[in-house]
Amino acid sequence: MIMYEYLHAIGQDSHRFVEVDGQGIPTDPKDNRMLILGGYTIPQGRPLKANSDGDVMLHALTNAVSGISCVNILGETADRLCMEMGIRDSRRYLELAVTTLSDCEITHVSFSIECRTPRLSGHIENIRLSIAELLQISPKSVGITATSGEGLSAYGKGEGIMVFCSLTARRGFDGFSEVQPTPDLQAL
Repeated sequence: MIMYEYLHAIGQDSHRFVEVDGQGIPTDPKDNRMLILGGYTIPQGRPLKANSDGDVMLHALTNAVSGISCVNILGETADRLCMEMGIRDSRRYLELAVTTLSDCEITHVSFSIECRTPRLSGHIENIRLSIAELLQISPKSVGITATSGEGLSAYGKGEGIMVFCSLTARRGFDGFSEVQPTPDLQAL
């Protein structure tokens, strides 16, 4: 009989919005990109300041996956991919993190987003579908809530976006849990 061990982790990330001029155009040409949340492009959204594409939702999710596997992707590994190899797509960081799960299956994720702008209610379903596709899970297993936090924090005041991600995964075993080796990330 297969038994399951359930694992849980929390990931967090935040980014500030890029500086814009009076017409809403980024003051630094490097910041002229789109706002991406959960792999979905938010039309007319002010982009986030980052070396990568700034997808704060996928960064929080990647950190949660790292919390399960105990292999950090954001930081040194993602910086190397971004700065040395030009890989700025946060979906690639998430894909790499998921490979470190070995015998674990992601069963549910839940996001809590704090920002004043943009209003996300009209985009939540598209973001949910994007994340479900990336993780190969049902959209019913992707929870997303958004709040302004009543304007009490920098995010609620419109300075950026903060995201918390709660992730649940399960690992099957036959009564004896074995430690699996983690992949060699230097070989990437």
